[in-house]
Amino acid sequence: MEEQNDMKRQLVLYFIFAACMIILNYIIQKVNQLAIAPFICSTLGSNEFVHMIYCSTNPINMPELMGSIAAVGITYIIKFFLDKYIVFKKSSLKLKETSQEFLKYFGFAILTTIENIGIQFLLTNFFNTPLELSFIIALSIGYLTKFFLDRKYVFTKEY
Repeated sequence: MEEQNDMKRQLVLYFIFAACMIILNYIIQKVNQLAIAPFICSTLGSNEFVHMIYCSTNPINMPELMGSIAAVGITYIIKFFLDKYIVFKKSSLKLKETSQEFLKYFGFAILTTIENIGIQFLLTNFFNTPLELSFIIALSIGYLTKFFLDRKYVFTKEY
């Protein structure tokens, strides 16, 4: 019974933190779009390298891409530490253990991202599900899958 209550507590915290990271991701991308990208492109955009890597909008919108990469990276690292120390109550600060956990966490993040994209694609293209609903369903399934993978393989009780 205690194990089941612990898992419920972990699952609730995991989803709360996931929702917080989705919001933080959005905020970071908006700050990049409204403040950081315009500042960088107006002050450093004349530099050909900076323009190509950060300011170019042709053929793809680089400020948006860079903002998205930064947002995902920042929220991914924050969520890892929230999950490790608060959700799964790991106390180890050893670099080797944390590095191994981080690599496994990252690997499962890639797999569940592919799962999210696949589910969303199937729902919107084959079942004509509205984008917002398919987004919510895909994220929910992806985070649930990731929770169980992290619980079983990343933040294990034994080292």
